Amino acid sequence: MTRRGLLIILSSPSGAGKSTLAGRLRAWDETLQFSVSATTRAARPGEVDGKDYYFVTKDGFDDLVANDGLLEHAIVFDNFYGSPKTPVQGAIENGCDVLFDIDWQGAQQINNSSLSENVLSIFILPPSITELHRRLVSRGQDSEQVIADRMQKSMNEISRWGEYDFVLINDDLDKTEEQLKTIISAERLRRSRQPHLVDHVRTLQSQFGELV
Repeated sequence: MTRRGLLIILSSPSGAGKSTLAGRLRAWDETLQFSVSATTRAARPGEVDGKDYYFVTKDGFDDLVANDGLLEHAIVFDNFYGSPKTPVQGAIENGCDVLFDIDWQGAQQINNSSLSENVLSIFILPPSITELHRRLVSRGQDSEQVIADRMQKSMNEISRWGEYDFVLINDDLDKTEEQLKTIISAERLRRSRQPHLVDHVRTLQSQFGELV
């Protein structure tokens, strides 16, 4: 292992673009693993169990919580969401990066977990509330009531922006994607992420001695 794996958290209010950006990041780097969440909500058209989410019953979700099987979990719009712990721990130990598309509640739990030192958290803001509403409507996936609920909830979500390492305004997808790539690339090169540097420096120091 040349470096420690990252837990890359992307959060935003619904409609700000985090899921689209997460998809672009995975296309940019195929080694980037996606943390597939377990959820009690029904699958939307086109979603595949085990790929987009693990769709479970409420009882099944409760069993995961009781057996410490989730790294984080939360209730969102009367549905439960959580990140299975075992695959994330394995990835980090093997130097792989794991991408999380989760809300601020989940981010808080991970930041308070035993894996907190591996976290890189990024919050995505919309350019305006009008644009946020337009994006939710244009998706065509939710009823007017659900959209209204999401807009109401977005006020609280946006207020959490200060809890993140980086905050980006998504007024242009291509620009935001490039900013995300820059952040991740730089974080991977942080000294604390590269345990092999210690041995390399020792080797360089010993080579000085050989020249004497």
